[in-house]
Amino acid sequence: MPRCASLVGGRAAIVSRVGMDGDAYQQLQAKLVALWPTIRSLSDEEQTIVVVPSISMVDLAEDLVPLLPAYEERYLFLLLLLRQRRANVVYVTSQPVLPRLVDYYLSLIPDVDLADARRRLSMVSVGDPTFRPLSAKLLDRPEILERLRGLVVDVDRAHLVPFTTSSLEAALAVELGIPMYGADPSLLDFGSKSGSRRVFDAVGVQHPRGFENLRSLEEVAGALADLPAAEAVIKLNHGIGGLGNAIVHGADERHVAALVDLLRTQGVDPALVEKEGAIVEERIVGDELRSPSAQLRVTPEGDVELLSTHDQLLDHERAQDYIGCRFPADPAYVDAITDASRRVGRHLADAGVLGRFAIDFVAVRRATREWDTYAIEINLRKGGTTHPFLTMQLLTDGSYDAGTGTFTTSAGAARCYIAVDHLHEPGFERLVADDVLDLAARDAALQWDHARQVGVVFHMLSALPVAGRVGLTAIAETSAAADALYEGVRDRLLAVCGP
Repeated sequence: MPRCASLVGGRAAIVSRVGMDGDAYQQLQAKLVALWPTIRSLSDEEQTIVVVPSISMVDLAEDLVPLLPAYEERYLFLLLLLRQRRANVVYVTSQPVLPRLVDYYLSLIPDVDLADARRRLSMVSVGDPTFRPLSAKLLDRPEILERLRGLVVDVDRAHLVPFTTSSLEAALAVELGIPMYGADPSLLDFGSKSGSRRVFDAVGVQHPRGFENLRSLEEVAGALADLPAAEAVIKLNHGIGGLGNAIVHGADERHVAALVDLLRTQGVDPALVEKEGAIVEERIVGDELRSPSAQLRVTPEGDVELLSTHDQLLDHERAQDYIGCRFPADPAYVDAITDASRRVGRHLADAGVLGRFAIDFVAVRRATREWDTYAIEINLRKGGTTHPFLTMQLLTDGSYDAGTGTFTTSAGAARCYIAVDHLHEPGFERLVADDVLDLAARDAALQWDHARQVGVVFHMLSALPVAGRVGLTAIAETSAAADALYEGVRDRLLAVCGP
């Protein structure tokens, strides 16, 4: 089955989906300017945050469907927003979340009355395990939409937090009568592979040689023939997390007949090249490769803020599938990606983009021993680096210094982390969420230490029995200490599994 995915978007689709005047969505979005001071920082202002972690994609591989509950639970860290004593959180999922898992996240909230936090939390399940976007399931259920409206304390002090933004999430915002904190779906082309290359060209940011807007295998083959690079990468316009990428190694793979087998072998449906478009670009190679990224946001007031820089952990054997990340990024190239990211961010802000997004890079070191950086793509959505950074920020009330590329807690202490979505070892499939939570309850090395502000936070526990994998963020004073913490967790889980 193909592993590729594509996003659903477009202003016309919003209007079609809810039969509305196109102005209704924009009128809601205008509310974000007044709401922004409350949204951006911990405050005592009353607000309702409706979290809908919908993965609004099509053409996702069948073997990934059992992981959808785990991906919807990946953003349960947002329950930490309940540390704001007048905040209400409504968290929506396709299937019910294990109550003990909810308790686990509530127990992480520093200095809060747990009974009061539970009162301000509403967990809503659609009760639909099928693979469709969660937002689509909600739009098809007027009774649940009515329930969600009833859980919004004040529509003028509420907003929708999606995972991806598409026509579905925009339509959902209109149905709920609250604005959506995320990019307008009509601007999603900026986050496509072709759109990213156009932005990099426009702002003068170095990126790999290549060709965009390819709509057929014949055009892909022609681009490969014209590309003077030993190795190349074919990327679907809307693939995410490395899904939709295929590596081309030799000349014999660069004609149409061979491309069909090449794409299918690497998990990419050849039909999607024509359906959504693709790019071809050189594969950056060198003595040493890294995959840094920068996370930014554009505020409703139009300001561009650099939020963090990471070194991503990728499976280079599987066309750069995302595995996890380390924070902070290596200082050797953090200034280079920071400068490039600011230029891209300003361009997107001027075009009307709103909310969080990330820019991925490749850093390469060759014979000169100097790092060279290439911008690879723009992701107009939350991604794999979003939840670990926000988890650390909400647990420590700290901040990122874009000038130094470092993070400090509210007490001024440095913090680093390693975060993975794919901790997988033989035997892990014999575990369930309760097993890990039991182990964490009795083993301090698997807990979050509120006093020292170091420790471990688990996520994606539902993926254990279906895929034998789990996610975690290990936070410590140094990168070496975070790595040691991560290794310790893996060893303890392996010990529980047995031989």
